[in-house]
Amino acid sequence: MAKIKKSIKRTLMSPLIIRSLKHRNFRLFFGGQTISLIGTWMTQVTTSWLVYRLTHSAFLLGLVGFTGQIPVFLFSAFAGVWIDRLNLRRILMVTQVLAMVQSLTLAFLTLTNRITVVEIIALGFFQGLINVFDMPTRQAFVVQMVDNKQDLGNAIALNSFMVNVARLIGPMLAGIIIAKMGEGTCFLIDGLSYIPVILSLLLMILPLHRPLIPPPGIFHQLKEGARYAFGFLPIRNVLFLMALLSLTGMSLNVLMPIFAVQIFNGDSHILGFLLSASGIGALVGAIVLASKKTVLGLTRIMVMTGCLLGVGMILFSFSRNFWLSLFSLGITGLCLIMIIASINTFLQTIVEDNKRGRLMSLFTIAFIGMAPFGSLLAGGLAKYLGAPYTLLINGSCCILGTLIFSRSLPSLRRLVKPIYIEKGIL
Repeated sequence: MAKIKKSIKRTLMSPLIIRSLKHRNFRLFFGGQTISLIGTWMTQVTTSWLVYRLTHSAFLLGLVGFTGQIPVFLFSAFAGVWIDRLNLRRILMVTQVLAMVQSLTLAFLTLTNRITVVEIIALGFFQGLINVFDMPTRQAFVVQMVDNKQDLGNAIALNSFMVNVARLIGPMLAGIIIAKMGEGTCFLIDGLSYIPVILSLLLMILPLHRPLIPPPGIFHQLKEGARYAFGFLPIRNVLFLMALLSLTGMSLNVLMPIFAVQIFNGDSHILGFLLSASGIGALVGAIVLASKKTVLGLTRIMVMTGCLLGVGMILFSFSRNFWLSLFSLGITGLCLIMIIASINTFLQTIVEDNKRGRLMSLFTIAFIGMAPFGSLLAGGLAKYLGAPYTLLINGSCCILGTLIFSRSLPSLRRLVKPIYIEKGIL
């Protein structure tokens, strides 16, 4: 046990974990974004709480979540074309300002007791439209902030670490602030939390943006990006794997309240423990990836974590022991973050620079855009089969899909090797 503790301590203190922070631009982004993401998670929790307080409707809770995510599925492919045409920093400046306006509007309506579920849905859809541009742009922007491509994987892993730290802190703060000062104060804090991100973007020193002159037509670029992504086996197979795992693997969070109440006879405190276990696992996964020295071996991680994700879901579906359930959720949280970050890093490493925005939009569709359909699928299956059998089916699909993906690894590695040699990775 002493050796294990010493090994963990050595890993956490290793300079490898934070090596991408030596890049000034990424350091600025990391600091500003951490503050903003805490506010974002506060708003997510507060919005759900406010909707339920106003309506006591599970259906409207699901509808609010669906309307906030569906724009990513519908419009991200078109957004990718503009991301490849425009200055990434300017896009992020616009999205951050608009997101700040959205949160401050929520705060004003709530603090003045004028908020209704219709306005929450409308503002949620507006935030979804902002995310259509914001999410893939942030993914593509990482490359501009990190000069050494060997540090790219570490930067993406630290970005995942940042998200999951906010995921742990934000809901906890939201619970305290809602009880003491109400939902409107949470929205106000979130609105103000965008200021550090905007300042960090203004302080960055970046190379001059060189747009395409003249740029091809939008539909031509859209078709070109799709042909490039789905015509190249490594990108196509990895995107399909991400879409499958998003559709089936992310159903876990949707069904978590059912397990908390029906399986463990608990309340919101039990739900908090279950969600925290998944969040802690995700933090550990992000640390493990951040300590990785090179981008080599990412496909092996995808296969291992994809199968282990399914095993964790099946174990949780059968478990009636609370501690075993916490352990299995920790495994699923670790695997989810590792496979998402591994796929992101892999795609960022092999993509051509002039198609990065379009590819990151397709990644966003596979990752975020499939989630609302996964929620609907999980809810429908749980209604007729029950939550445990739903997770059993979804976990089995994760394992089967990952094993099918693993059969293409020899061809995938053969095709990627010349790209790695050209970029100096091999």
